[in-house]
Amino acid sequence: MIYSDDFLNAAQQLIDAGRFIDRKGWVPATSGNFSARLADGTIAITVSGKHKGQLELADIMLIDANAQPLDGKKPSAETLLHTSLYQRFPSVQAILHPHTLNATLISRLFGTELVLRDYELLKALSGITTHETEVRVPIFANDQDIPRLAAQVGQFLATGVPCYGYIIAGHGLYTWGASVPETLRHLEALDFLFDCELRLHGAKN
Repeated sequence: MIYSDDFLNAAQQLIDAGRFIDRKGWVPATSGNFSARLADGTIAITVSGKHKGQLELADIMLIDANAQPLDGKKPSAETLLHTSLYQRFPSVQAILHPHTLNATLISRLFGTELVLRDYELLKALSGITTHETEVRVPIFANDQDIPRLAAQVGQFLATGVPCYGYIIAGHGLYTWGASVPETLRHLEALDFLFDCELRLHGAKN
């Protein structure tokens, strides 16, 4: 299959993001999945079962807006969690799903959501201009039934509560943005704030 320049550019951004995220220790083993929406509405996404710190062009595949492969490769089992976000939010152009230690611990210590408030670094999240705000990060129970999990996420997002990411309990974080760099910024900010909350609650020294 001959890929477009748009796909090749998005693929390289995902490869570079994978290396950055791996250096942070956020994608152990073959965990996580990343994607970016192309101008024609198709989606570049990491294939299943590849180490995200060692991605190559062959490890990025093309799917349509309904999560159907367009190049014969096998996508992640969680692909529907990506496409459902793209369908809901036209402004979202990239999604990153790492398995960070902090997100995993947060999901063990908090109930159905974490509320972040009065942190200066909240301004790293797109559209936030003051620390005098709060951001809710919902926590959903892990579920091997991905359509059911996607529906639960969708029910929360349909409430209109501003949201920059969600955690799957014992699993990892999903966050998104208008570009791969913006989504990386959201990821780095959220992980720092998760770390702050864990330390405040005595879970880390």
